[in-house]
Order: sequence, then structure tokens, then C-alpha cells
Amino acid sequence: MARVDQTLLTPLSFLERSALALPGRIAIVHGDLHYTYKEMADAATRLARALQASGIEPGDRVAYLCPNIPEMLIAHFGVPLAHAVLVAINTRLSAGEVEYILNHSGAKILIVDTGLMATVAPNHDKLETVEEIIYIDDAGIPPAFDATSFESFIERGADDPLPWRVDDEDRIISINYTSGTTGRPKGVMYSHRGAYLNALGEVIHSHRHTTVYLWTLPMFHCNGWCTTWGVTGIGGTHICLTVEACFRPDLHQIHARNVTHLNAAPDRPDHDGEPSDAHPVENGSRGHDGRRATGARPRSISSELLGMGGRSLLRPDRDSMAPTGEREAVMRLQERIGARQAAGTPGYRLHRQRSDPVVDENERRPARRQDPRRGRDARQYRHGRLLQRP
Repeated sequence: MARVDQTLLTPLSFLERSALALPGRIAIVHGDLHYTYKEMADAATRLARALQASGIEPGDRVAYLCPNIPEMLIAHFGVPLAHAVLVAINTRLSAGEVEYILNHSGAKILIVDTGLMATVAPNHDKLETVEEIIYIDDAGIPPAFDATSFESFIERGADDPLPWRVDDEDRIISINYTSGTTGRPKGVMYSHRGAYLNALGEVIHSHRHTTVYLWTLPMFHCNGWCTTWGVTGIGGTHICLTVEACFRPDLHQIHARNVTHLNAAPDRPDHDGEPSDAHPVENGSRGHDGRRATGARPRSISSELLGMGGRSLLRPDRDSMAPTGEREAVMRLQERIGARQAAGTPGYRLHRQRSDPVVDENERRPARRQDPRRGRDARQYRHGRLLQRP
């Protein structure tokens, strides 16, 4: 029995709150398609009901292989609303890696965009636990093999409300897999409590109710750093993208949508020019401090979009990248990387993460902080734990 003096933490409460307090506010924009927060909550409810009608039980895994489209965003609420576990799969992996993740996670249903079905097609008959494959046609691409349409699947759902609550905040909400660059992809399990707290940190650090967030960061990547839940919690607007647009955002579209936030990389060390269509970002007049966060990215993003700052230009501007101490470390490392690249020798990709204040120049990665209680890197334990199978 739930205690009256305790509220268990779950990101589901973010959508519940926004749908009640801001029902008519635009939650999602995808081309000409718009969802209000009430419509988003209704869609999440129908998804949860459709999953239940399809045999999904608490703790079952539901896998998504999709770009940053509305269905992917809504899944971050609809799947846990059914008390299931979301497995958002990296869209850049090979067919064998996707097969491995589906089998390793024990996914019972796979929902895949038709533009990515070619990755599933070679091995779709080798999936050990997947009972049904459902396709989403977002770009007018015909399915690569016989499967259930998303429209037919969602018709199994209903509008009967479900409680936006969990009976255990340590229940798993999602499993996110590594890219497997050092071996087999490893699944990291996020809890409702951990996802809630990290999403709240995103809100405190970066967002306001007037946030217009452009989804250049893959939602499969740590659930978009939990921004899927955070922007929803603060009542911001999500600008979704197709898989092609994620790799090559349109600067004019950013301006037309009044985008205030996106996640991308700062200038590459070897970048030698400024895009001709760069323009000032006037978010400061809207009461925003345009924010920039960084991480690994495809080259084309930094070729077209070099950064956003509240009152800065879309251009290489290393002075606005970080606090002074870290900025100097980053600039020294960039100079060393640039020298290697100019000499034609292999370089290193520079990763900066907001949570790490110092760059380790020897390892070419953010400096590690040791957890004295475990004697290991504390970042391994911050948000989740590894999913291990015999």
C-alpha cells in the first residue's frame, strides 16, 4: 500500500502535469503535424493500451528502431505507462548488432521505421523473443517485409485513462545499449527514479517553459540525455526530425521555428570556414540564454551548424564553449589534435560533457572522477546499471 507521505518518482508525472496544466500548448512539431500536450498524453495512453492489448505485461521489453519522430518521443511515456521497458536502439548499428540487442534484451515487440527496416530484414526470422514487428511509415517508404502497420496496431488501444504512477520507483524504465566499439553492445538499465532526477537536472541546467528544442540529438542516445522527459516536464516544445534531417539540420528552419535549444558539437578542430548562411541568434530578446551541449556527432552537423549562443553568432566561438579553466584545456587539446591532422597522422575525437569539468589531455577524454566507495569511475553508476545475462 502506498504511503500518503511519499510520492514515488517517475518521468510519467511530467507528461501528466503538462497535460493538466498546459493542455493546449504545442508539445510536438513534426513538419506540418502538431500535437498539443493533451493530444500527446492521449497518444501515450492509446499506445500503452495497445501494448497491453498485444500481450505486453509489466517488465516486458518493447524495442523501437526509429529516428527522432513523434512516435519515438511518445514511446518514452506510452511504454512505461504500460509498465513495460523501452529499448531504444541505435539507428546506426549493423543488422547483426540490432539482432543481438533484440535477443539480448528479450524484446517482445519491435516497432521500426520503414526507412530502417532494411537493417532488420536480413535477420528478422532469427529473432528469439520478438513476437510481433510493427512498422511506422513516416517518410512514405514501403515496408521491407511483411509486418503490422502502426495504424492497425494502435487501433487495439483505447482512451481509458491509466494512472501516471508506478508502485516501485526502482522499476526499470528503459535499457540503453552502448555502440559496441569495444565488444558486444552492453545494456544499461535506467530506473524511473534515476530518469526522473536526471531529467529534472536537464530542466534546472538548461530549460524553461519557453524552450523550443530541436531534436538533433538521437533519442536512442541515453534517451536523449533524458531530455525527452525533461523538456516535456517544463512544458517546452519538441521539434522532431526525420533521420536525414538529424544528420543535416537546416539553419533557416532553425530560425523559422524559433529554436532556442539543440544538442550538437562545437567547432571541429579542423574546420576552416564559416557557413555562408550563418546568422545571429536572437534568443536573448525572448528571455533565453541559448545553450550549447556537446557530444559525439556526425561531421555534417558541425559543418553546417557550428554552435548556438544566446547572443553569439553561429560560428566557431571557442570563448563561449566552457568556463575558463576547461576552455583553456580544450583549446590546448584542439591545437594538438589539429597538428596531428595537419601532419596526416591519425587524430582523436574530442568529447566534452557538461558534467565533467576537466579534460584529461593524456587520455583525450573527460577526466574521470573516482568513487572512493567503489574504487571505480563514478560515472558508471550515476544513471543506471548494466544488464547482464548468462
